[in-house]
Amino acid sequence: MDPTKQNNNRSSKWLDTPELYSWLRKAAFNSQGFNPKSYENKPVIGICNSWSELTHCNQNLRQLAESVKRGVWQAGGFPLEFPVISLGEYHMKPTSMLYRNLMSIDVEESIRANPIDGVVLLSGCDKTTPAMLMGAASANIPSILVTSGPQLSGRWKTEPLGACTDCRRYEAEFKAGQINQQDWEEIQNSILRSPGHCMVMGTASTMACLSEILGMALPGNGTIPAVDSRRHQIAEQSGFQIVKMISEKMTPSKIMTNKAFENSIIGLHALGGSTNAIIHLNAIAGRLSIDLPLNLFDKFSKSTPVITNLKPAGEFLMEDFHYAGGMQAVIKEISPLLHCEETGVSGLKISDLASIARNDNNNVIKSLDNPLFPEGGLAVLKGSLAPEGAIIKHSAASPHLLNHTGRAVVFDNNDDLIQRINFENLNIKPEDILILKNSGPKGAPGMPEWGFLPIPDKLLKAGIRDIVRISDARMSGTAFGTVVVHTTPESALENSPMAVVKTGDTVELNIDKRSLDLLVEPSEIRKRFKNINPKKVTHGSGYTELYKKHVLQAPEGCDFDFLRKSPA
Repeated sequence: MDPTKQNNNRSSKWLDTPELYSWLRKAAFNSQGFNPKSYENKPVIGICNSWSELTHCNQNLRQLAESVKRGVWQAGGFPLEFPVISLGEYHMKPTSMLYRNLMSIDVEESIRANPIDGVVLLSGCDKTTPAMLMGAASANIPSILVTSGPQLSGRWKTEPLGACTDCRRYEAEFKAGQINQQDWEEIQNSILRSPGHCMVMGTASTMACLSEILGMALPGNGTIPAVDSRRHQIAEQSGFQIVKMISEKMTPSKIMTNKAFENSIIGLHALGGSTNAIIHLNAIAGRLSIDLPLNLFDKFSKSTPVITNLKPAGEFLMEDFHYAGGMQAVIKEISPLLHCEETGVSGLKISDLASIARNDNNNVIKSLDNPLFPEGGLAVLKGSLAPEGAIIKHSAASPHLLNHTGRAVVFDNNDDLIQRINFENLNIKPEDILILKNSGPKGAPGMPEWGFLPIPDKLLKAGIRDIVRISDARMSGTAFGTVVVHTTPESALENSPMAVVKTGDTVELNIDKRSLDLLVEPSEIRKRFKNINPKKVTHGSGYTELYKKHVLQAPEGCDFDFLRKSPA
């Protein structure tokens, strides 16, 4: 080793030492066809790729990795691509959420164990983006995120389609007999027509857009369509930028500060974004010893209107959003509400982003003075049925159901729901409230997206398209309706009111009061708690058992207890 060529990069601890393995590591690079000039005295850039043919949202990441490499080479870095597990929302059972924490560990340990000075994170589908950010936060070396981008808008006949908001809407119409089998098959072949993630403001789009305001991605990352050449340009720019970030020692902990997370919560409400973002932001923040209590989300909800007119709460799709100005235009419109001195991976402050942005379509991106919805898209509920909190996306709910009292119709688990929901003899009326138990982090396990409980066929045929639904599950960010999710404590826990609610009980939902209550006498509730028969404890093996043992509840991000750092 020539001591005059030694640098202070992290990789030098692997490559520039007198041990034999240092010599062998360079021999390994040589064996791959790299000339020593490619890597000697240069920062090593990891390209963390979640590409998989089982994850259609991420199918373009192979090509984007090549664009990242160009940027790294241009900036004088040495790029090395490596795979991590990929989480596909459509294929994984019972839910990709079960494996988000596992993927975050894969990301963290792949970074930690290898000679990497900085990392470019390639993600797209719902859980891949938070998993990447969680792992990067824990590893805490310079990191920048590049997502796959939204798909092109679907189209059936003359109608734009958004996955999977419109697939859910048309499924109801198909069950109700309003469209036929041929229509349903045509929609299936028309709704997904390019690489990329869902093109509505679902979880993937929400987390991609929030990565901009959080500071972990370059401007434009959240909205540039997957097939747009500018997606490759931003990937290349990210490769160039990560080399610069290494010299500036710009790590995730310096970017994702308390104020940056507050900006992201405000951005979440302005977008009318996914309920899942509350869980994911909490999980990412927890890796950095930052606490985001649910009342903080509700506080900002009351002061932040929804200004983006996007499905499922509005009418437009991600393509329209990008052409209107994208997340930068949203930042411009809500800048009076933000901590504008926060700086992201671009090196620009929030105030800088706001100053150079413009809103080119105020039908898609509205203003604080003329919002789509007067307060944030998500509300936090608490009460005797949810003492530790529950979430509703009231911007996508039916106004006449937001303050509603009804009779509970209870399903013990998802199998029970599937078996009985369409029974002709099911005693169900439009004013009743569907409740699903045992669908939370431990109970399912994994907290699947079962919260969008199907409306019984007989109600659909009678013209009903929405009723109040409550569960301890999650729901897809693409879903809509008067759906209460993340009810905590979950029903699998013995102290959960959800565990003792019965069919015939009266439940009250009141958005104005931010309350969710079980209207049963306290003495009766205490009696039911005494009669709970705890489930038989299983002693299995493998990852699922690890998950059930260590997963936290929704307000703590459903992360593992041993990965979340306590606030200082």
